[in-house]
Amino acid sequence: MHRKTTPQVGARSPGQGRARDGAIDTRILAAAKRQLAVLGYEGMSIAAVASEAGTTRQALYRRWPTKAALADAAMAAVEDTPPASHRGDAPAVADPLAALIAELTDFQRKVTRPGRLSLVGTMLQENTDPQARDRYRSQVIHPRRRRIKAIFEAAQSLGLIDQDADFTVAVTMCTGAWYGRALAGEPVPPEWPTRTALLVWRALGGVAPAVAGA
Repeated sequence: MHRKTTPQVGARSPGQGRARDGAIDTRILAAAKRQLAVLGYEGMSIAAVASEAGTTRQALYRRWPTKAALADAAMAAVEDTPPASHRGDAPAVADPLAALIAELTDFQRKVTRPGRLSLVGTMLQENTDPQARDRYRSQVIHPRRRRIKAIFEAAQSLGLIDQDADFTVAVTMCTGAWYGRALAGEPVPPEWPTRTALLVWRALGGVAPAVAGA
C-alpha cells in the first residue's frame, strides 16, 4: 500500500525554475537608467549595470537578452505622468492659461530631477538604440506635447487665442525654451513656468492677465 504524500507549501515542481526576484529587476532598471543618463547608450555596460545592481550578468541576461532590450525596458520605466490638475492624459480646460502654467511647472519639476536632462541628451545621440529612443518619445515626449496642444485647442475653442494660431511652433516653444537655456548654460529665470506660459500665450494672440511675479 502506497502512502499518499502532500506536497510541501512553496516547494517547486520538477523542472520549475526559480521565482523571479522583482527587487533585482528594480535595481537593474535603476542602474541602467543612471548609466544611460550619465554615459549614454554607447557607454552603458551590461557588466557595470549588473555590478551596480548587485547581481550577475547571467541574471541580467535571463531577464533582458540584449543591451538594446535592457535600454528599452529602462525607458519604459521612465513615465511622464500628467499633473494632478489633469484627468488622465487630458488637461483641465476650464482655465487654459492656468492649465498651461501647471503643465510647465510640472515639466520643470521633472526635468530637474537628477539625470533627467542628461537622459534627454542621450536620446539625441545617433548611436542610441532606435527602439529605446522611440520608447522614450512615446513615454515622455509625446504625452506632454499632446497635453500642451490640447490646452491650446481648448483656448482656441473658447475664443481666448487666435483661430489661426500656430500650435506646431508654440508647443515646441514651451519646452524648447528650457533646453535652449540649459545648452547656453544660463540659470533658470525666476517664475520660469509662468513667464514662459504668458509669453507663448501672447504670441498666440491671447490677452494675458496680470500675474504676480511674472
